[in-house]
Amino acid sequence: MKLMFNLMDVSKSGYYEWLHRGISNREKANNELTEKIRMVHEESRQTYGGRRIYEELRDQGIPCSKNRVLRLKHKAGILVKTRRRFKVTTDSKHDLPISKNILNREFNVSAPDTHWAVDITYVPTWEGWLYLAVAIDLFSRKVVGWSMEGNMKTGLVKSALPL
Repeated sequence: MKLMFNLMDVSKSGYYEWLHRGISNREKANNELTEKIRMVHEESRQTYGGRRIYEELRDQGIPCSKNRVLRLKHKAGILVKTRRRFKVTTDSKHDLPISKNILNREFNVSAPDTHWAVDITYVPTWEGWLYLAVAIDLFSRKVVGWSMEGNMKTGLVKSALPL
């Protein structure tokens, strides 16, 4: 233990004083402000960032600085939920031929591999949108094929079908 005190360049009495010392007034104030930051963040449905939280606290008459709010928010791991941007994926105004509705919304079929349905969804990635087409057999409800591409052209659906 004596070696540790020498290496850290602290006295034995100073170490034990630090060990039994309570929380400082600044740390207590930071803890209280962090709870207020957390409450404002929750009341905003986790959409307020540091600037808006600071403005809300200032409007409530709570003394703080913007940098302090940002630092405490970051230290507490309070993150903002970002809104997903809406992406229009359906183009109804096109000149492409429209197929007949031969299924006529009859999804209960009596034999396997007679009726397939394909649906497309899109997934946001760091590199842009990724489009996923999945084909299922309406009898067994099992996936019979799938395809992923960076665009939503007719080849996406065609490559998902197991032909």
